[in-house]
Amino acid sequence: MTTTSTVPGRYRDAFASPEFRSLFGAFVVSMLGYVVAGLALTVLVYRQTSSPLLSALTFTMAFVPYLFGGTLLSGLVDRLPPRRLLVCCDLGCAALVAAMTLPAAPVPVLFALLFTMSLLTPLATGARGALVAEVLPPAVVVPARSLLRMVAQGAQICGYAAGGGLLAVLSPRAVLGCEVATFATSALVLRVFLRRRPARGRTGGSLAGDSLRGVAEVLRNAPLRRVMLLGWLVPFMANCPEALAAPSVAARGLPSSAAGWWLAAAPVGTVAGELAGICLIPAARRGRLTAPLAACGFLPLLGFVLHPPLVPAMILLGTAGLCGAYMLGLDQLLLDATPPELLGRAYAVNSSGLMTAQGLGFAAAGAVGEIVRPDVAITVAGAAGLLVVALCRPRRVPSDERAQAGQVHVA
Repeated sequence: MTTTSTVPGRYRDAFASPEFRSLFGAFVVSMLGYVVAGLALTVLVYRQTSSPLLSALTFTMAFVPYLFGGTLLSGLVDRLPPRRLLVCCDLGCAALVAAMTLPAAPVPVLFALLFTMSLLTPLATGARGALVAEVLPPAVVVPARSLLRMVAQGAQICGYAAGGGLLAVLSPRAVLGCEVATFATSALVLRVFLRRRPARGRTGGSLAGDSLRGVAEVLRNAPLRRVMLLGWLVPFMANCPEALAAPSVAARGLPSSAAGWWLAAAPVGTVAGELAGICLIPAARRGRLTAPLAACGFLPLLGFVLHPPLVPAMILLGTAGLCGAYMLGLDQLLLDATPPELLGRAYAVNSSGLMTAQGLGFAAAGAVGEIVRPDVAITVAGAAGLLVVALCRPRRVPSDERAQAGQVHVA
């Protein structure tokens, strides 16, 4: 089992690995492609239907498949060599986006293509997560995963900006055609610069049965289950301000464009928090600070009971985002709690649960926002989040059990 290192890992230590640099570069390119393609598809659906509901459903279709991909297909993470799986996922996305550019493709077909594309994401996440743990020393895995997380945050900001610029001069289908090249480029980088490795484990039996058995193995691990549950429920509550961005700015008498500032505040804080966490928090303490930082992230949401104007509200959201450094400790706890042979499955299941929880969190926030004012809903989410952290905080494993298991779990 992996143990918590007392050697503080840094971002530069991750970039010292040529293979991680390849993984990182390919992920940057593919994430930008995914975000821009999603934006272009949303605009395409709206232009074809003039329906805000159908246009919004493109976001839902990007979340829901994670549950199926992480449960019924996660066995592929062990059955296929990691480089081949990552390359196939990128090439599969390229082919599906190419099919979206066909002029005759109706909206149901576009949704089916997006659904299939999103099925591949948890597989790539599982393979990438396990590969990062394989190519890097244990003390560097958490900084490496932090970098990948910041790519996902940055890709949303840069991808939407780039997509908006492209849509100003190109049709949605032309933009989708450009994104075929991004996925193909990512696949090429992985194929050329990653070392070939064999499959990690089981290859017999049905894929669905093997995948479900792997999910059951992951969820039977009590410390791992508790870590993942905390990692799912915290964003379920914390995404409430994002879900209610439009009604929140409208309630303040502001134009819809102000929602962009509202939405940018928390991601900026999150990136800053992770950078500060890597630089200032020793690796040995990150696990112990997981629950306190997660709880502190909900305290600013309680300030919305005062119905703050836009700028103070953004400061509250940015402050809440700073506490996103709790994810560094969560990464370490997950790594410590997971047997090496289950690492790929655990990352796939965790990714599926996280995205599903976020999707459900958006829906739940919207439902509460139909009943009460947005600021009240955000305040309720903050209070509920504190309760979740108190109930689900990882527990310290007795020292004799740690010695027997060869691992460290910290609260």
